[in-house]
Amino acid sequence: MHFSTQGNSEITNLTDEVKKYLKGTNLNSGFVNLFIPGATGGLTTMEYEPGLIGDLQQTFRRIAPEEIEYLHNATHKDKNAHSHIRASLIGASLSIPFENATLQLGKWQQIVFIDFDNRPRKREVILQIIGER
Repeated sequence: MHFSTQGNSEITNLTDEVKKYLKGTNLNSGFVNLFIPGATGGLTTMEYEPGLIGDLQQTFRRIAPEEIEYLHNATHKDKNAHSHIRASLIGASLSIPFENATLQLGKWQQIVFIDFDNRPRKREVILQIIGER
């Protein structure tokens, strides 16, 4: 999966795209595995609605603020240590079971990618579907 992001904790809903890939496999049960090659993005699930999106973004700003001093920033010009820390807390992979060709997500649960970098990026999510018919 390829897409562009603006950074700064932008949250992108990937659920419908993952469902399309799953539908194209003709598999009945198994696991969908997602992985991001990169150190400033994260994958998780959440209720994807404006209030919670804003709340989560504010939480990241409180946990790892941009304005404090970081050792990483002292040696690198990109000044994105906060991005790396936020991404490390969320993680770069996600695994979701499916049954009857349906993702086993909760009623309000959505699959999201969070871009923690401090600049726009072209992103890739590696999607691997393992299952049986």
